[in-house]
Amino acid sequence: MRRATPDPNIRNCLTGASRAPAGVPALTLIQRLFGAPGDRLALRPLYAAIVAEGRDPAWYREGGVPDTVEGRFDMVSALLALVLLRLEAEGREARRESVLLTELFVDDMDSSLRELGTGDMMVGKGIGKLMGALAGRMASFRESLADSAGFEGSVRRNVFRDAPPSEEAVRFVAERLRRRHAALAAVPLERLLAGDLG
Repeated sequence: MRRATPDPNIRNCLTGASRAPAGVPALTLIQRLFGAPGDRLALRPLYAAIVAEGRDPAWYREGGVPDTVEGRFDMVSALLALVLLRLEAEGREARRESVLLTELFVDDMDSSLRELGTGDMMVGKGIGKLMGALAGRMASFRESLADSAGFEGSVRRNVFRDAPPSEEAVRFVAERLRRRHAALAAVPLERLLAGDLG
């Protein structure tokens, strides 16, 4: 039996209960500079793969990440940060794809905030905070991935927030993210952009 392609909406619970985003947002300055929403279609399999891995029950069962909307955001943004760092390593060759992938994330966050009942006036502020959190994870991971203890500290701050995790949970999540980082480094760019996380 064929498995359905996962809906990339981050708010979807593990059963896929929430609906896909509706409507087409107005073009932003970044979209006008780097391409229309249709240009992002080629990266939807990559974003869907990131979200699907972020919803893997192991993160929440063995890893102790809170199985909440916030917990799913933390896992998806941690994995997205690793993918963006991998694209960053390609330099100019993958800069456009990095921007387009980030736009998919922004679209998903916009849809998720609206589904949670956030009003139009507050969506922009909410997106700004979420983008700041993603940038913070990227900076923290970039600095700490080479140091095992340092990376565990980064995972504790960026994935678990106020939920006090056990040492075993932090080690599980940090080791799994470190393995994902190594796997991403080994995947050729073309395959990565097609949705292969390694």
